[in-house]
Amino acid sequence: MSNNKVKIISGWSNPGGSTIAFINLCNLFNDNDIDCTLYGPHPWIEDKCKSAHIETANVNEEGENLILHYLQFPDRPPASNRVIFNCHETVLYPIKEIEKQVKFWDQVCFVSDSQRKFHDMEDEKVIPNVVSKLKHKKRKERHVAGVIGSLDVNKRPQLSVEKALAAGYDKVLVYGAKTDEVFFERELKTLFEDEKVEWKDHCDDKQKMYDSVDAVFHSSMSETFNFIKPECEATGVEYFGMETAESGAEYWSDDKILEAWKECFGF
Repeated sequence: MSNNKVKIISGWSNPGGSTIAFINLCNLFNDNDIDCTLYGPHPWIEDKCKSAHIETANVNEEGENLILHYLQFPDRPPASNRVIFNCHETVLYPIKEIEKQVKFWDQVCFVSDSQRKFHDMEDEKVIPNVVSKLKHKKRKERHVAGVIGSLDVNKRPQLSVEKALAAGYDKVLVYGAKTDEVFFERELKTLFEDEKVEWKDHCDDKQKMYDSVDAVFHSSMSETFNFIKPECEATGVEYFGMETAESGAEYWSDDKILEAWKECFGF
């Protein structure tokens, strides 16, 4: 096996920021002659990059380079060339506590410096996510606001909807998968009874999503990497984000991200 083969193996491959980040990274690798496959337990990734189900990853092949996320191994695969744990979470993945039980990686890589500081792992590496390539299009102003992100407690979509309505927008389109049934019933269901507020569920086509709105409201309680801000900038959509949604993450060029990962693997 070529020693520049990369396997990205994630415990989550349904819609979400980390999944989109890994899809973009997988495509970046393959576009630059680095054979990469994204493995996950959910089929949503199948048509978006070179991908396969996590059960077919065949971990511990000679010379493989692993990027692991949101899972736990019993030990480090001994045949792997390099094993990088790419952490995209804060409280959801207490990496230092897991490290006390078993360290199954060679290096940890975070997506922002604030996230690295949260985990108190100053000696580890930071490589920002690859941001989706979107176009700035002229649009006829419709006075439509958007709310983007999973419908959960942390994202606080109800607050974004309230802010958009208070700002006088005629319509609020909510793009996000329902990931917390209790929260949805308690906080969001009645909001969608207002004819001005429409739930569009998750939208795979980001360009279409941003083209449908004039502004986006973002009220997340915490972010390790804010995708929405640079996506608004790229598409010419006005961005209204709360300070809590700022991760302090840097936004790098694809070339810089690629070189940083190649350095991790010794390519």
